[in-house]
Amino acid sequence: MFGSYYKNTTNTTRKQTMTDINPNAAAYADKVRVRVCGICIQDEKLLLVRHQATIRNRDFWAPPGGGLQFGESLADCLKREFLEETGLIVEVGRFLFVNEFMQAPLHAIEFFFEVKATGGELITGHDPEATPEMQLIEEVAWKTKHQVREIPLPDKHRILHHLYSFNDLLSMPHHFLK
Repeated sequence: MFGSYYKNTTNTTRKQTMTDINPNAAAYADKVRVRVCGICIQDEKLLLVRHQATIRNRDFWAPPGGGLQFGESLADCLKREFLEETGLIVEVGRFLFVNEFMQAPLHAIEFFFEVKATGGELITGHDPEATPEMQLIEEVAWKTKHQVREIPLPDKHRILHHLYSFNDLLSMPHHFLK
């Protein structure tokens, strides 16, 4: 889909051994990223962001969130990411769980929090660190649990794979998901 070469963070080209990665996601490869993500449920719908394909998928639906910057608190990161990606102002609630995402060449440690929308207007946002032609975000939408279940497994974050209800996301053990 994207060819078998991509630029890694040292600006050298290497052949991928496992997968093909979208060139727009290559900036996140070959390093461990710390991400902060929010579970925002409103009117029995979950807020999700649809990204361009990453690895072996057509799209990638995930809760809003993104990379923690040096000197930034987890709560401040999550508020910033929600505003950038969704246009919404949020109140950060309780810590929910940690997920480790590992699919070579991507690796992320993700801290999930419950969030509540308190203002703003829902938009399809952007990543200010990426140029307009390198944006991954394509859509932001409220999804019912039925709509989330209809998304093919490769096209959604693994925390969404086996949901019976959105309460499942709010009551997971407070440790790494396996």
